[in-house]
Amino acid sequence: MMSKIKKIFTNTRVIIVLLFVLFALIALYPNPFRKGAAIRSVEVDSPAYLAGIKSPTASIAPMSREVISSVNNHRIENANDYYKAVSYVISGTTVQIKTNKNVYSILVPEDNSSNSSTPTGLGLKVYDAPTSNIRKGLDLQGGTRVILKPEANATPDNIAMTIDSMNQRLNVYGLSDVSINQVSDLAGSKYIVVEIAGAYEDEVKQLIAKQGKFEAKIRNETLFTGGNDITHVCKTADCSGIDTNAGCTLGSDNQWHCRFRFSITLSPAAAKRQAAATANLSVTGSPTAGDQYLNETLDLYLDNQQVDLLNIGAELKGQAVTDVSISGTGTGSTKDEAITNALASMKRLQTILVTGSLPIKLDIVKTDSISPTLGSQFLKNTALVFFIAIFAVSFVLFLYYKKIKLAGMIMLTGIIEIFLTVGFLTLIGWNIDLAAIAGILAAIGSNVDDQIVMTDEETAGEVNKKFLSWKARIKNAFYIITGNYLTSVASVLPLMFAGAGLLKGFAITTIVGLTLGIVITRPAYAQVVEIILKED
Repeated sequence: MMSKIKKIFTNTRVIIVLLFVLFALIALYPNPFRKGAAIRSVEVDSPAYLAGIKSPTASIAPMSREVISSVNNHRIENANDYYKAVSYVISGTTVQIKTNKNVYSILVPEDNSSNSSTPTGLGLKVYDAPTSNIRKGLDLQGGTRVILKPEANATPDNIAMTIDSMNQRLNVYGLSDVSINQVSDLAGSKYIVVEIAGAYEDEVKQLIAKQGKFEAKIRNETLFTGGNDITHVCKTADCSGIDTNAGCTLGSDNQWHCRFRFSITLSPAAAKRQAAATANLSVTGSPTAGDQYLNETLDLYLDNQQVDLLNIGAELKGQAVTDVSISGTGTGSTKDEAITNALASMKRLQTILVTGSLPIKLDIVKTDSISPTLGSQFLKNTALVFFIAIFAVSFVLFLYYKKIKLAGMIMLTGIIEIFLTVGFLTLIGWNIDLAAIAGILAAIGSNVDDQIVMTDEETAGEVNKKFLSWKARIKNAFYIITGNYLTSVASVLPLMFAGAGLLKGFAITTIVGLTLGIVITRPAYAQVVEIILKED
């Protein structure tokens, strides 16, 4: 028995498998006991951003992300602990946040809701600290997926520019855990797939689905637009937020109306256009009352819809003024709801003014929104089904071969293949979602079939044993499984381009699992089975 074990672990092909298992372990970097709240995103110009905390890039490994361990010396073990701790934060005070990389002192502004849409006003969105480098897809961690179809005459350059603009827009908005990819279906139609972890469906649709064309007009003459015409957009509490002069009022429709305002800086060219457009306007109002305005208003349009109109002070007539105040309103059935809606509208408008409009028009084809709770339940159910399948297959193999060693080797090889596949996908930064899990299981199922073929060849009857050597029997088995491999790969290749790329994860993981099986684990399995059976 000991001699067989020694032969197995000194076999070259087995050593190769063990080395790949080690590489997969390094790539996964598991730590099941890790606690804390990992930073998902940081709003630009929020208190946390100003304190030096930066949003992680989408490419950074999960275990390399910054993790909050304490807030004001209160231990943080998960995301709920963080949100509970900061809910007690008082405006005008300083919050100390300790992470695995630094210690930050964050000053909470007096107006806690003026420059951040997060519930705490700090500008941080967090989630439970990851325990490995596995990148979970939206199905498992929750989030929003939007499939967009560009207009018919969009060129590849237009689509590439649109993706760049969308990335910039989402980064400015404070969303960093983002994946934006161009895909196509079997008919050749092009799509843009946007996946954002932890975001809400309505929030994402309002931000990326619309072209975001901003225009400021006088008498239908465009004076300035978002992007290059605007050199600075204020997002801090001193020059943005709910307008304290106008405040919130209850309208005759029993709806609350809250007015927001923020300042922007125009480019010299835009300021000159404004001066030229106002030079010939007349002044209205009473000079003694101090409320003189020009006889035309500055009309603000977003996606060709008028969102507000502003009176132009008489002192601005013919003046190339670069500092301009932008305002708008938000409504709601309660005052708090109106404030929330006003700040959300302000933030979206600020984002569009910074990034400009998208180069092409996009139509929403499909949206999916999955809650983190549902994603966690998916993962638990998948793990449960996997272990049930392992037990059932092992039991059937034991009944068939009447040898626990063979049944155990087949299942152990399958588990190793799962580990290697997940490790490889982690190494290349591929997201593990339900489609990927299905692909892994499909690959392992096919690989188990191959191992059964090899085992049957090696346990052939006495007649075959007389005429065929071990080498010949293994060669016959590999001839069969190679054909099976090529057929399986060919059958899933079309799925990489079907369904706007939604089945790409299934195809990729299936091919990876099959390839790792036939190249790495299958030769080692053949050697191990030969050692086990040859001397029995």
